[in-house]
Amino acid sequence: MRKPVLTIFYQFNPWCSSIGGIQTVVRNFIKFAPPSFDVRLVGTGSQQMPAGRWYQQTIDGRELLFFPLFNLENDDIRRWLPTSVKYTLSLLLKNFESDFIHFHRLEPALAALNWSGHKSLFIHNDIRTKIATTGNRGILWQRFPWAYFALERQLIHQFDQILSCNSDATGLYQAAYPSIRDRITTIRNTVDEDIFKSLSTAAADRQRQAFAHQMGLPAQTRFLLFAGRLHPQKDPKLLVNAFSRIAAADTHLLIAGEGELKPALKACIAQLGLEQRVTLLGAVEQLQLAHLYQMADAFVLSSAYEGLPMTVLEALSCGCPVVTTKAGETPRILKPLTGEVAAERTPEAFANALSAVLNHPREQATRACVTAAAPFGASRVIGALYQNLWQIWQQQRSQQTVTVPLVS
Repeated sequence: MRKPVLTIFYQFNPWCSSIGGIQTVVRNFIKFAPPSFDVRLVGTGSQQMPAGRWYQQTIDGRELLFFPLFNLENDDIRRWLPTSVKYTLSLLLKNFESDFIHFHRLEPALAALNWSGHKSLFIHNDIRTKIATTGNRGILWQRFPWAYFALERQLIHQFDQILSCNSDATGLYQAAYPSIRDRITTIRNTVDEDIFKSLSTAAADRQRQAFAHQMGLPAQTRFLLFAGRLHPQKDPKLLVNAFSRIAAADTHLLIAGEGELKPALKACIAQLGLEQRVTLLGAVEQLQLAHLYQMADAFVLSSAYEGLPMTVLEALSCGCPVVTTKAGETPRILKPLTGEVAAERTPEAFANALSAVLNHPREQATRACVTAAAPFGASRVIGALYQNLWQIWQQQRSQQTVTVPLVS
């Protein structure tokens, strides 16, 4: 008996530097896939892995088949033709049918209308709030919301499951599509506990002092950490403006990530005279990021809209409190000592939240953060999702046979 096949569709290459929570979700689905499943990923290529053919690859100890649709050397920078559009156009007239099909954006599902297989759509943001957001053009659909909702109405009914990490979005979709409301559920995002784990207070302090020495900063320096794309959604300029209002001179802001706002962010830092208090780290690998979470006094997130950011779960799992705007699911999972929610999306309100979290007792905060992150462990959450797919597979096995062509 052959194994059931899961094919994942998302516009990235896991062997290239790429920033974003969706990429982490996909990687976790690959890493924690049980051996009873075969996994395939349809993504983007590079010079080392040119597009247009299948590759047998290994990532995080797990084998998978990988098919790059086109070459994309840097997916952290927006282009005149959005990557999601190019990815969707590249899928048209192809057939990647399989037993289970996961989409992490809606648009590529246009190519799958006539494909066989159990289809799931993952909703990673409060998409309706995202599109309605004004003064923050993070995505093309914000200019043409009517077009997005027309496309959504055309495509949504093909999905057997619609899985949202944001409970507000779940409710909105259930209200908008009552005929399929039983297919729309909230799921937990996940954190890889193998990588993101806490240290003792003493070990975290040693790590902080060593990093300060490496940076040429005083040993008592305290660090605030941002990690993510430098993109209008994340609004890093709000963070920098808030940081400029913090009186504590021994506090240093680390910004890990790349993106289109980097030049504007550099200009903002210079204008505020913060060159000696803010460091742009560029793209940071997972293991290095885990070390930064472990020694930081707070993880900071100034987003205009969110689902449930993976970075929040990673920070909490490392014992690092979170300061956030009222965006997405994060405010709902923060408990006492695990962070602060800014009362408004203003520099003043965010600065107040930053100052409050800096006064939390570190050892107690670490324990509270780890406890808050525990239910989101990837091995447990993703294991349960695969168990559900296995039950579906067993039920369908005797009723129909789905062919799994590589590509046509």
